[in-house]
Amino acid sequence: MAAPLKGLKVLVVEDNYLIATLIEQILITAGCIGLEPIPRLAQATEAARRGAFDAALLDVNLSGERVYPVAEILSDRNIPYLFMTGYSVEDLPAEYIERPKLRKPFKPEQLLGALLNLVSVRV
Repeated sequence: MAAPLKGLKVLVVEDNYLIATLIEQILITAGCIGLEPIPRLAQATEAARRGAFDAALLDVNLSGERVYPVAEILSDRNIPYLFMTGYSVEDLPAEYIERPKLRKPFKPEQLLGALLNLVSVRV
């Protein structure tokens, strides 16, 4: 699966250090360009406004703050993203319920498959 994702720049917004590190390693192994995971909403919002990337993986809950402002910016910029959450998908606001989601915990192949689907829709 590495070939289709090779060179892809992925914004990772995740506040749990261990999960963020795991995601980063999965992406690098798949050939994605490593971008340091962002753990805080303010930093993620700034990255979403100014960053150059092909897709984004968004943890819904960032130390008690919801990631939805980042999702809104990405939507405005037409950058595909998916939500990663350990919560029930029914907890998402109505405007995001149809967005791609990845339920935590997930396996590396689930993450890569979801990312491939995300960017394949865009191509």
